[in-house]
Amino acid sequence: GRDQLQMMKPQAILVNTARGGIVDEMALADAIEADRIGGAAIDVFEQEPSPAEHRLMQLASQHHVIVTPHIAWASQGAMQALCDQVIDAIEAYQQGAPINTVT
Repeated sequence: GRDQLQMMKPQAILVNTARGGIVDEMALADAIEADRIGGAAIDVFEQEPSPAEHRLMQLASQHHVIVTPHIAWASQGAMQALCDQVIDAIEAYQQGAPINTVT
C-alpha cells in the first residue's frame, strides 16, 4: 500500500512475482513517478492480462520498471523442477506411496 511504499528507501526496488493485488498498483506508480523508490519489477497484475494503457506498463518505457507477462516462473530451471516433481509423484504413486497428497 501507499504507507508501506513510503517507508521504503529511495533506492529500493519492489519485485512482485507472487500475486496481483498484493501491491497497490496505483500507489506504486505514484511512488515511481515521484522517485520515492528506485523502481519495480512486476510479473503479476490485479487484472490479467494487464491493459497496455496501465500506468505501470507505460512507466516501463520511461523509468526503472520491468514488466513481464506473468512468466517469471517459466525459466528453464523452474520448468525442469516442475517436471521432476511430477515424475516423482507418479513414481511414488505407482509404488503405492503417494506423496504431496491432500487429506
